[in-house]
Order: sequence, then structure tokens, then C-alpha cells
Amino acid sequence: MKIHIILIFSVFTGAFGFAQTAPTVLGQWENVNDEGKVNSIIEVYENKGEVFGKINRIMKEENRDRKCTECPGSLKNKPLEGLVIMRGMEETNEGYEGGVIINPESGKEYKCKMWLDENNPDKLHVRGYVAFFYKTKTWTRRR
Repeated sequence: MKIHIILIFSVFTGAFGFAQTAPTVLGQWENVNDEGKVNSIIEVYENKGEVFGKINRIMKEENRDRKCTECPGSLKNKPLEGLVIMRGMEETNEGYEGGVIINPESGKEYKCKMWLDENNPDKLHVRGYVAFFYKTKTWTRRR
């Protein structure tokens, strides 16, 4: 009888713990281009309390050897695959802020914020901005 109670309690607490797991921005995300096709796979990961994003995969095989010729400083001429394009993001009440994101096409760096869609945690809104000007892209969680 004790074994059955322990087993039932274990199943209940395990299921309850699973149901309470909050969605996370960490993981693999599909970045789509203006035509709606997946352009690249971005990995969002944490390191020492900060959140970063790097290009894990470029979908067009002919673009996989491209380098970031327009990127500044130590990123200049680095391969796009593996390039850390987002850094310094810290969790806030409204998502993640305080970091920067680089557009590898232009080499320009922008302040960045990102947040999960409140209706669909498999959608991540990523906003790059300067002053009042911004562009928001929506990435989809890769399964």
C-alpha cells in the first residue's frame, strides 16, 4: 500500500512540476526572410547569466561560406555560421533587454530586446532599435 501511495505521489508531483515549467527563450529558432522562407537557424543560449544568440546554420548551401565583411572589430571577416550576433541580454519583467544585435548583412549594431509571444511561446519577437526607430522580427521555435 505504501508503494502505491509513493508511486501516485511521485507521478502527481512530477506532472505538477512539468506543468509549472515556464517557457524559455533558450533553444533553436528559425529566422525567416521577407519571403517567409527560413533563412537561418539561431541558437539562443545562456552564459554566465547573460543571453546570447549565434547563427547555427544558414539554410542556403551557397551562402554557408560567407563571411561578415561589414562587421566591426573582432567580428570582421568571421564566418557567418557560428557568428554570435546577439550578446549581453538580461532577463527583465518584460522579456530580455540591455544587449545588442548585429545585422550581419550591414554590420550595423543595434540595441536589442526580445520577448516570447504571450499567446504562443514558440514565437520569439526580436527587436533591434536605435532611438525611436526599430524593426521587429518574429522567430519560430525549431522542433
